[in-house]
Amino acid sequence: MSEVLVVGGGIIGLLTARELVDAGAEVTLIEMGETGRESSWAGGGIISPVYPWRYPDAVTALATWSQHAYPGLAEALVHETGIDPELTVSGMLVLDLEEQARAFSWAERHGHAIETVEGPHLHEIETQLGPGLTRGLLLPHIAQIRTPRLAKAVRRSVEERIALRENEEVLELLVDGARVTGVRTSTGTLEARRVVICAGAWTAKLLEQFGRTPEITPVRGQMILFYGKPGQINHITLHREQYLIPRRDGRMLFGSTLEHTGFVKTTTAEVKEALYRAAFEMFPVLKRTPIEDHWAGLRPSSPSGIPFIGAYPAVDGLFINAGHFRNGLVTGPASARLAADLALGRTPILDPAPYAVDAAR
Repeated sequence: MSEVLVVGGGIIGLLTARELVDAGAEVTLIEMGETGRESSWAGGGIISPVYPWRYPDAVTALATWSQHAYPGLAEALVHETGIDPELTVSGMLVLDLEEQARAFSWAERHGHAIETVEGPHLHEIETQLGPGLTRGLLLPHIAQIRTPRLAKAVRRSVEERIALRENEEVLELLVDGARVTGVRTSTGTLEARRVVICAGAWTAKLLEQFGRTPEITPVRGQMILFYGKPGQINHITLHREQYLIPRRDGRMLFGSTLEHTGFVKTTTAEVKEALYRAAFEMFPVLKRTPIEDHWAGLRPSSPSGIPFIGAYPAVDGLFINAGHFRNGLVTGPASARLAADLALGRTPILDPAPYAVDAAR
């Protein structure tokens, strides 16, 4: 019997397992496919919510805690595994003029640096911008991380310290009276004193047996990857709900869509073309830059974007850490720490009330 069973091997599940095993718990992690291959792999890895001033304070609290934690986490992962997740302070340019008042108000309340850049100065710091883009907001301290490398590094850091079971689907949560006792899977039964559901968009399906599920639904996002040159574009750049993320090696991610297609995560030619047009309108140089890849992932949406982190009502020993929508990477370290605090009965790093499963959203 494991002390804690973590269901779901995306970045949320992996980081949660890492927090638990670092605290001395005996941990089993079970994943229906391969770890880090769903929304964690597909995400862009901006260490900030996109347009962060649009989100509730509960999301900002998780994001801010995580932003402070990421440098230490990245350094520890390099030391432990030799895998560099490429945490890079790129800064973030927001080119939507109507966002200025809300952005400065948010920055002042939460202590985030922000400045206006316009005219020649804007094109000095980002020389490839389209000529029609003349003014923006710069958040100079925003970083990014390479999501597949992060997931691989976290997995490597825990795989010798936990029981890791991949390609094994959880079919049922086992309960004795009002207490969780484990899970039934496609290969058998696993017993555990506590279970933490970190199954992303699939979380609600796992909880259907109790007749009450958190409002977590899949939202498809498609992205394209350009094969560019290092230093060609330097900042994470947002415009008209789309973003570009330049990697150290010159590759550039551009996305992404918000599509309510259920659990269908296939790509479409129409979206690929629309993303391509939007990308070279932002940066004309991309019209001459080859597209290397095009993929889709399923984000676990939740009301107001606030994730569910905490105990599941009426079932002792059952916890949830899911529903992060577009912010799983930026809120991951804080979410994992908070979930571990609550599962282990420690003093939580943040007030858990806004994330409770039965909280009004």
